[in-house]
Amino acid sequence: MSGTKVEGFDKAYMITKEESKPSPAEKFDQFYYGHGKLLLTGEYFVLDGATGIALPTTVGQSMGIRYSQSFDPKLTWKSFDVNGNLWLEAHFEFWHFNIMDENPSEEVLFLQKVLRQARVQNKHFLREEQDVYVETRLGFPLDWGLGSSSTLIYNIAQWAYISPFELLFNTHGGSGYDIACAGSDGPITYELDKNGPKYGPVSFYPSFHEDLYFVYLGKKKDSREAIDYFKSKQPFPRDVVREVSALSREMLEASDLNEFEHLLRSHEQLLSVQLGLPSVKEEKFKDFKGEVKSLGAWGGDFIIATCKGSPQELREYFEAKGLDIIIPFSELILKTPQTLPLEKQSDLVH
Repeated sequence: MSGTKVEGFDKAYMITKEESKPSPAEKFDQFYYGHGKLLLTGEYFVLDGATGIALPTTVGQSMGIRYSQSFDPKLTWKSFDVNGNLWLEAHFEFWHFNIMDENPSEEVLFLQKVLRQARVQNKHFLREEQDVYVETRLGFPLDWGLGSSSTLIYNIAQWAYISPFELLFNTHGGSGYDIACAGSDGPITYELDKNGPKYGPVSFYPSFHEDLYFVYLGKKKDSREAIDYFKSKQPFPRDVVREVSALSREMLEASDLNEFEHLLRSHEQLLSVQLGLPSVKEEKFKDFKGEVKSLGAWGGDFIIATCKGSPQELREYFEAKGLDIIIPFSELILKTPQTLPLEKQSDLVH
C-alpha cells in the first residue's frame, strides 16, 4: 500500500481513500472506509446547538473483513497504523463478545464496548457460525487526532447496518460531527437540535486555499476531557451560540484572505472569553504574521494557519518552534464534489 509523504515529517505517511483500496491479493469479503475530520468552527458550542463547519479529510481509516466456516466461531481483530505496523490485536468469542486474551488494553475494552452496542442495535449482527477476521488500517498517525475512534465507529456501524450516530452516542459520546465527516465526501455544516444531528454539504474550497496550512501541535487532545471542561463552564449566554453560527456562515462566504483572517480572529476571541482560556495565538504564536486558529478542542491536535508571506517563511517559523508537520489545505481537505450554488447547498441536510 503506497502513501503520500508529509513534508517535514520522516516517520509517517498519509494514505488517502483511493490508496486504501485493497489489492486483489487481499481478498476481503467486505470493505468499508471512513474519512477523518477537522472542525473549523463551532468547537465546543456545537454541543449547545451552534452551527459549525466540519472538514472531512483526504485520509481516514479502512476496514476489511473475511469470513470462513467454523463450528467454534471467533472474531480475530487486527489494527495496523499508517506505517503498516500492528498496534492492536484482539480475539473475541461471538455470543457475548467476551475477550479471549489476558490483560486486555483500554483500546480492546473500548472495541468490545462498541461491538456489544452494535449487537444491541442489531441483534442479528455476527450470529452465523463462521470465523471472522477484521483488519483495519489508519491513513494517518494515531496521535494526530483526526478521528481514529470515530472512523472505527462509523465503519462498524456500516458493517452492522445500524445508525453510526446512535453507536457513537452510546459508546464514545460527543457531538457527532466526526461521524458526519466520516461518511461525507466534502465540507459540511453540522449542528445538533432537539431532533438530533443535522448536516449537509457546503462549498468550502476558498480561492485563497493555497494560503491555508494545517500545523500539528505535537500532542493529541483528549476530547472527553475537553467536553468535561466545557460542561463545567455552562451555562453560556444564548447569544454565543447565535454568534458562533453567524461566524460559520460568514466564513463560508469570505471572499478574500483578509476577511477570512478577521473572522478567524473574531471566532478565537469569542471562545477565549467564554472558555476563560487564552487563544492559541496569544499563548504560543504572538509574533506570527498571519492568523492561527484552534480546530476542535483547544490545546492540542491541529491548528489552521494563514500564510501572509511565502510558504517557506511559514515553514521556517513553525519549524523553529519544533513543529514540523505542516500540511497544505489541498492535501488534507476533501474538495466538495457538488456544484450546487452555496445557498442551495446550505439548505441540504441528511
